Amino acid sequence: MTPFAYSRAATPSEATGLGRDGASFIAGGTNLLDLMKLEIITPDRLVDISRLDLAAISETPEGGLRIGAMVRNSDLAADRKVCDSYPVLAEALLAGASAQLRNKATTGGNLLQRTRCYYFYDTAMPCNKRAPGSGCQAIGGATRLHAIFGASVHCIATHPSDMAVALRALDAEVEVEAPEGAIRRLPLSQFYVLPGDTPHIETVLAPGDLITAVILPPPQGGRQTYRKVRDRASYAFALVSVAGVVALKEGRIAHASLAFGGVAPQPWRNETVESMLHDRQPSAGLFAQAADALLADARPQKDNAFKISLLRRTLIAVLNELTDADQ
Repeated sequence: MTPFAYSRAATPSEATGLGRDGASFIAGGTNLLDLMKLEIITPDRLVDISRLDLAAISETPEGGLRIGAMVRNSDLAADRKVCDSYPVLAEALLAGASAQLRNKATTGGNLLQRTRCYYFYDTAMPCNKRAPGSGCQAIGGATRLHAIFGASVHCIATHPSDMAVALRALDAEVEVEAPEGAIRRLPLSQFYVLPGDTPHIETVLAPGDLITAVILPPPQGGRQTYRKVRDRASYAFALVSVAGVVALKEGRIAHASLAFGGVAPQPWRNETVESMLHDRQPSAGLFAQAADALLADARPQKDNAFKISLLRRTLIAVLNELTDADQ
């Protein structure tokens, strides 16, 4: 591991000040330390934020939920308000990693996980995400786990977080404190950046920006679920996943939010699909049309074309579950 300096921040403002010069924040460290050991990233300084007072879960004045950035994944999954009003989030958290990792991993860190692309983790291979301009060895290589949406000619890696997929379906916002003290809230849909020709830029965060919380809007009612398809039942990243929130009124779909994981460089959402479902009666034909609309933009690689049929079946199964259309 490359030598580095270490600082412990006592307040968010101290953390952002220390991070202004490009230092890396460390909380649970479940992803960061692996990357440092492999010398994929080599920060000159780590700023320890694990003792900041950001570990509370509280209701917002609007009736939503404010989740501190230091809330552990295991605590968030077990929180009664989350389980009752946002079960898709609890299910997604429990589908991720192992119990030991969930006990350490934090809400803010989960959002900032790096891709699990084989070539990103192999420093002997060119990778535009790790070394801009070096090329993408994944293109034309082993692509079973890679993206079918949102990729570019410079990067086809996927985002690994389960939690972020559920948060995208819930219309979550990310609260960020900047070094000068300004606090802003970003919709999760605007937080991540597609690779384009700069795949090393993954979020809109600037140096020193610190995630302080995730904000959930008031519950919309209806039914929620998270379905993850993976190679094994434990400690595996999604081949495809679907987070669904659907509300029915008088036998018709009054609201539908759908987000997808394992298929794109960020939690993926397609508003056209949701619009197709609105105010329609659930049916096999409708769900097949929605799947067709979703997959119309899919661009698979040589090893992951199976994700198209897999995502189709998973989406239809989730919609059937949430609407009882298969009963």
